[in-house]
Amino acid sequence: MQTFKDKTIIITGASAGVGAAVARAFAAQGANLVLNARGAAALDKIAAELGAHTEVLAVAADMASVDACESLIQQAKDRFGRIDVLVNNAGLHIRGDVETNQPRDYATMVDVNLRAPIVLSAAALPHIKAAGGGAIVMIGSLAGMGPLQGAATYSATKAGLRTFTYALSDELRGSGVQVAVVSPGPINTGFIMDEMDKVEDIVFSQPMSSAEQVADNVLELASGDQTEIAMPWFSGKLVTMGYLFPRIRRALRPKLYAKGRKNKQKYRQQNT
Repeated sequence: MQTFKDKTIIITGASAGVGAAVARAFAAQGANLVLNARGAAALDKIAAELGAHTEVLAVAADMASVDACESLIQQAKDRFGRIDVLVNNAGLHIRGDVETNQPRDYATMVDVNLRAPIVLSAAALPHIKAAGGGAIVMIGSLAGMGPLQGAATYSATKAGLRTFTYALSDELRGSGVQVAVVSPGPINTGFIMDEMDKVEDIVFSQPMSSAEQVADNVLELASGDQTEIAMPWFSGKLVTMGYLFPRIRRALRPKLYAKGRKNKQKYRQQNT
């Protein structure tokens, strides 16, 4: 794995969970960090923690805004003079069947989960090339590799993000800019655990990863030539099989839901 010392890394959704873990992993290598999140208080906390070890610019802004996306890239360039890696991590998940939520909520999900990474990638790309090459890494989901009921819009945004990644990777092949996506299953962070009762039972049928494991894969993708890492490995294969063979997916669904309900109860007991 290459070193990222003195490189400039932009991370969205960096105040907690996977984003914070990715920030810590890059900070440990001596990278300059540009950290973004909507909430200033939590963002300032992680910035203060990592600022003791490396240079940090904290930018509190909502990536649902195109202007905020473009401003984030410009502020990073103005502060550090270069951009080497963009990690598109910020995400939003309003859970439930499509008919149970407001249409505007789904529009916001699309803005944060799909439009923002596209805008940020396009805005950052000229600067990454000017720096001599680098990487754009997306935080996807196994939900983007196969349809997930109860999370139709989230699944659609992550599928779109995954397709964008593969297409952009092909466009930039040979340019020195690596484009990749890590597609994790359930992660033991507040993104899932704080809303456990709203999360589809089937999600808990798969092994839980840690934020640190996802961060390790982000650094591996940013320094290598893989286009995607699905994690856990077997879960990625299972989701792919279900996508290719819908009848198998529907046949397995009752068993996976039953397993997920049992696992959810175990996690609930561990957290009480």
